[in-house]
Amino acid sequence: MDGHIGDAGKQSRAFAAEHGYFDMSTLREPYRIEGKKTMGLELAEQLGWSLPTHVIYPTGGGTGLIGMWKVFAEMRDGGWLSRDARLPHMVVAQADGCAPMVRAFHAKADRATPWENPTTHASGLRVPGPLGDRLILRALYESEGDAGSVSEETIRADTLRLSRASGIDAAPEGGCALGVLTALAREGRIPRDAEVLLFNTGSGASYRF
Repeated sequence: MDGHIGDAGKQSRAFAAEHGYFDMSTLREPYRIEGKKTMGLELAEQLGWSLPTHVIYPTGGGTGLIGMWKVFAEMRDGGWLSRDARLPHMVVAQADGCAPMVRAFHAKADRATPWENPTTHASGLRVPGPLGDRLILRALYESEGDAGSVSEETIRADTLRLSRASGIDAAPEGGCALGVLTALAREGRIPRDAEVLLFNTGSGASYRF
């Protein structure tokens, strides 16, 4: 169909309502966030039950960021982390052509206004109006986090840089996260002694048609 993921969602919900299907789209069911918490659990386990100072997450619908922020507090409250454990600063990474969460964060808003005419080749980031906008912003504010966006040129260049440096089949979403990390570090918004975990949320193979 023509249009973006929001347009597809409207058609999907209409189809589900008409034919009696269960709507499993992002945050319209209770299971996605609980499943996304696994990322936070594995992160802590692999770091010896500690957490990095910053988590940079390529944000379209934002369920991964929401799920991790939820489970970090649950691990601390449940004794899996020390009671005085400092939870990470959560950082949203988006494309300049579709950055509703970045705009809302810097406006200190409690929800995002849908992005007009979203354009980015990183399809996972082409989400003009995330349903979980309020939960994403809450995580950023509570964690004293940040949000940034970068150009399509930066996304392309940093996707290649990420692949060459790590051997990962990086997607543009991961390139976006690396670009935002670089920009925030240059501006002093992420200190040089930070321990940063950067997510690559897709496969580069998906973009090789």
